Amino acid sequence: MKKLLFILLLATVFNCAPKKGIYLFTSFREPATEGLYLAYSEDGYHWKDLKGPYLNPEAGDSKIMRDPSIVCGKDDTYHMVWTTDWKGGNGFGYASSKDLINWSEQQYIPVMKHEPTVVNVWAPEIFYDDEQDQYIIIWASTIPYRFEKGVEAEDNNHRMYYVTTKDFKTFSDTKLFLDPGFSVIDCVIVKKGKDDYALIIKDNTRPRRDIEVGFGTSPIGPFTNITEPFSGHLSEGPTVLKLKNDWLIYYDNYGEKNFKAVKTSDFKTFEDVSEEISLPEGHKHGTITTISQKVLNGLIEEKNKK
Repeated sequence: MKKLLFILLLATVFNCAPKKGIYLFTSFREPATEGLYLAYSEDGYHWKDLKGPYLNPEAGDSKIMRDPSIVCGKDDTYHMVWTTDWKGGNGFGYASSKDLINWSEQQYIPVMKHEPTVVNVWAPEIFYDDEQDQYIIIWASTIPYRFEKGVEAEDNNHRMYYVTTKDFKTFSDTKLFLDPGFSVIDCVIVKKGKDDYALIIKDNTRPRRDIEVGFGTSPIGPFTNITEPFSGHLSEGPTVLKLKNDWLIYYDNYGEKNFKAVKTSDFKTFEDVSEEISLPEGHKHGTITTISQKVLNGLIEEKNKK
């Protein structure tokens, strides 16, 4: 029995966190009606198109899939959430897969159903908290007249919210995740080490609309000491991958209709490496995870059928 458990453990590590990281980048294509697109990289810089769609959106009223965010926990299963409605929805989409080809039935998770005036649920981002063995899902919503208006209109004054779950069947009550005193969207939790977390943040206020970093000792915050922005004007959709002793932060530089990336070792100083990256044409922002060679082989085989 012990030997069997050891073999199963190795299989889990191999599929979700292989020793040699093959990176997978989730994506969508405008107008977001087709569903999930994928790309992969062996060096973290150069991405090859796996085409798509791999999952057609069915959840939500608008039947779209934007901002697909994916993570693999200790259950050796990939869990994905996404934006289902530009405006008017009170939840996000969810589905899971072992191989990224065959997916579970899609669910609509109405995390803001208790807020009748909520304007939107944007860019849900999923994080696996390995210390608490739970998934944390964060997203941006506007609730008019809930917070100090600042420079934003009441229907565009976002704050970040979150729920936790262990099984995607039951969820915690929705709670406020981040109120930095201004409109904020597109946040990403990064675990740097034990009790050491970074939060990538988009300041969505006019005229800024750029990306910065806050720091905390827990994945649910509080996050403080927010840095100056490392990106330029009109940028969003950050995602992060670990590469040896550094981190690469990709982001959608939508003002110039391209992608950019910075390299950092401490999330305080940043080196622009945008000239070193390449992405498939039409790529729109999602998140990056790792996959095994076995999963990649299956995706390549599936791509060749498309």
